[in-house]
Amino acid sequence: MKQSQFYDIKKKIFLLVPLVTIVLGLMLFLPAGSLKYWQAWVFMGVLFIPFIFVIFYFLRNDPELLERRMKFKEKETQEKTMSKIGQLFFFIGFLIPGLDYRYGWSNVPFWLVIASDVIMFLGYMLVFFVLRENSYASRIVEVDEKQKVITTGPYAVVRHPMYAGIMPMYLCIPLALGSYFALIFFVPVIILIVFRIFDEEKVLLRDLEGYEEYTKKVKYRLIPRIW
Repeated sequence: MKQSQFYDIKKKIFLLVPLVTIVLGLMLFLPAGSLKYWQAWVFMGVLFIPFIFVIFYFLRNDPELLERRMKFKEKETQEKTMSKIGQLFFFIGFLIPGLDYRYGWSNVPFWLVIASDVIMFLGYMLVFFVLRENSYASRIVEVDEKQKVITTGPYAVVRHPMYAGIMPMYLCIPLALGSYFALIFFVPVIILIVFRIFDEEKVLLRDLEGYEEYTKKVKYRLIPRIW
């Protein structure tokens, strides 16, 4: 990677991370109407502290992966539609917990909030190991011209280990934020991911040499011996 590209990536990251932190904080605390929303503080700590360490790890070891992860514009037509729908559910889903806190709609016990934060952290660690194993794990559905089939690490167990980490995280976000009602908007995101997996596999079978042989070797997509 050229030095100019590396500095461009660093610049984007150092602008994007504070911006995302501020926007997410506003989406949680403004509807809550209070900074005493402790579930949101814990959630943001669990989310952003590991994230910062992961960013510095890949800046040092694999900046090309970070460049791929900063692509947001889908190339496949169906993925563009699903991405927009998913973004809408996410936006509403992150507003509901603050309102839930303000008006006391839910009564999520302390132990469940903390357990959800733990599951989120473990899911994020799985995603980290996946990214470390597969430098071509782009945010969008695409196949890089230099990409090869990865069969090691978590990819030796299931074909889509990143989603295996992300899906429990998404289901735990509302509970970590103390809201049962927000689940209504996060469950559809899980359904969208399932459809995304099917679409992604079509692209990989079409464009990635050796992927069909890999699917015969590793039969399960997300959960060993189940699916």
